[in-house]
Amino acid sequence: MISQALIKSSAASLKQQGSRSVQRWVSTSSTQASSLMDQGSDGNNNAAMGGKVAAAAVVAVAMVGLVTTTTTTNSTTVERTRLVSCEPAAAAAAQPAQQRTKMLGTSANSISTTTGGSKSSSSIEVRTAPTKSKMPVYTMKQVAVNNGENGKPVWMTHGGNVYDVTNFIANHPGGSEKIMQAAGSSVEPFWHVYRQHFNTDLPMKLMEQMLVGELLDKDQEKVDLKMELLEETTADPYALEPLEERHPALIVHGEQPMNAEVPEHLLTKDYLTSPDLFYIRHHHPVPYLTKDEVENFELEIDLGAYGGGKKKTITLEDLKKMKKVEVTATLQCSGNRRGGYNDFERTSGTSWGQGAISTAKWGGVRLRDLMKHIGLEDEMDAQENGKLEHVRFHALDGMMASIGIEKAMNPYGDVIVCYEMNGKPLPRDHGYPLRVIVPGYAAVRNVKWVQKIELSQEEAEGPWQRGLNYKVLPPGVRDAKSVDLSKIPSMMELSVQSGITSIVPQNKSSSSKPGDTIMVKASGWAYSGGGRNIVRVDVTGDGAESWQAADLTSGQDQKQGRAWAWTFWECTLPAKVQADGSVQVHSKGVDLAFNSQPDSAKHNWNVRGLTNNSWYSKKIPVQ
Repeated sequence: MISQALIKSSAASLKQQGSRSVQRWVSTSSTQASSLMDQGSDGNNNAAMGGKVAAAAVVAVAMVGLVTTTTTTNSTTVERTRLVSCEPAAAAAAQPAQQRTKMLGTSANSISTTTGGSKSSSSIEVRTAPTKSKMPVYTMKQVAVNNGENGKPVWMTHGGNVYDVTNFIANHPGGSEKIMQAAGSSVEPFWHVYRQHFNTDLPMKLMEQMLVGELLDKDQEKVDLKMELLEETTADPYALEPLEERHPALIVHGEQPMNAEVPEHLLTKDYLTSPDLFYIRHHHPVPYLTKDEVENFELEIDLGAYGGGKKKTITLEDLKKMKKVEVTATLQCSGNRRGGYNDFERTSGTSWGQGAISTAKWGGVRLRDLMKHIGLEDEMDAQENGKLEHVRFHALDGMMASIGIEKAMNPYGDVIVCYEMNGKPLPRDHGYPLRVIVPGYAAVRNVKWVQKIELSQEEAEGPWQRGLNYKVLPPGVRDAKSVDLSKIPSMMELSVQSGITSIVPQNKSSSSKPGDTIMVKASGWAYSGGGRNIVRVDVTGDGAESWQAADLTSGQDQKQGRAWAWTFWECTLPAKVQADGSVQVHSKGVDLAFNSQPDSAKHNWNVRGLTNNSWYSKKIPVQ
């Protein structure tokens, strides 16, 4: 399990030294080196440590704007990563996340890399040290004063640099509360757990705009040694990830925490997605429970004011003795197809394709039955007289989310406390030993690793419910400071959506030329939130000049208003050959309320890149 105490103790330990830098120092052991995601380099720096420097070198790797320096002193070799201004590297986005790069050479002219334990033949650019910076130099005591209190700005350090993040607080995707934990200090103890900051170059690009100075070298050196000791003496929170559960075909956007989608060609291979291929969206390390912890696991139920403040528990064994139900439901990440927004303007978050969606048959106990079993006799009374409007879910990894009591207690809402997936125990990646399934709602409300359920007068606290993470801002808003997030509802039900997974020419000819029309067979999926059935999927192959209704196949016979899972479709249609020798097919779903997908993502763009449900487009070459 992720330990919040670990993060706090890490930061506290640095505080005691009078400096809380975020510069990344690790020993050259493969485990510690791998905690740095593929990071970019644009120069090298000599750093004094105890006045004796044996060597310094720089590796150019994926994350733009970072410099990694290897320094050997008194037989101790460390790597130092710090942000500098540099030109974007063309290969940054293409660098495989699983590649790890570390310094082996002892001089700027003697450098090699290792990938997966073996030497790489990739060329590495080494540049001479930049001229001395003219930026002001600050001590850690000066940084600590700027912690946002009493009207002070908010400063943080990273990589030997000092940043003023005051104007970014409201826009932090993880929520202002999260980032303020590092106010006036270092973010490194936090980034040691929240390693998604290393998955792309975006964090560094944003921070580069906030650079206000450099940290005094001697303060930095104390922090570097402290961080090195911390990593050597503290268990890696990602050391027990369930790697064996994950299908090798998954498209990995980030390994720590794991974020991976289903490849297009496998997305609709089966109606029920196999657990190992089910898309993965984690915010933290996957909780690990020992055999004894599982045997003694108890789900806590808090009925709030309705229960007189009393909390009750139920064991896994007793939970499984209750009436079991099975619900086939599709889960979709709120940011699915975010990459389509990025074609217009970059958003913050994982650049998903269409594969952050999957379907399973979930087995467990109705939440309604469980709450009544525990003592909630009259949910209407609890809501109307007790003002208990929300049911909140607390997870083992610290995540919290909530849904309205109307959905939670609706006998036709099919919300379950789940312990099975496709007839087998939940895998760790998908919530073992217990998770909540809230059919028709955004996947973030389907809390994994749930350990506590409570009735409350208020929705869940934290960035996943009240923060920017899952709130759709207007297209014209670039700065969250200009809006009151409390007035913007959190994402619950999802919009109508569709995707194309296959296009096969039916009468392909080598003589086909631009302007010709050929027949193609297209197939894919469609889904809408809130239980709204898919009633039609429209498909076009001539740029929307004409549309054809697809045949609905698997999933088309779901109960009206309780269509919790996707619907597959297929269609044979004419498609016009374009100037580049390709054909392009668009799809748009229509649901039970006759909601339909908009033609372009441009007009629904939002800074978090949520709910892109524009027409889906797929192109294939035919010449």
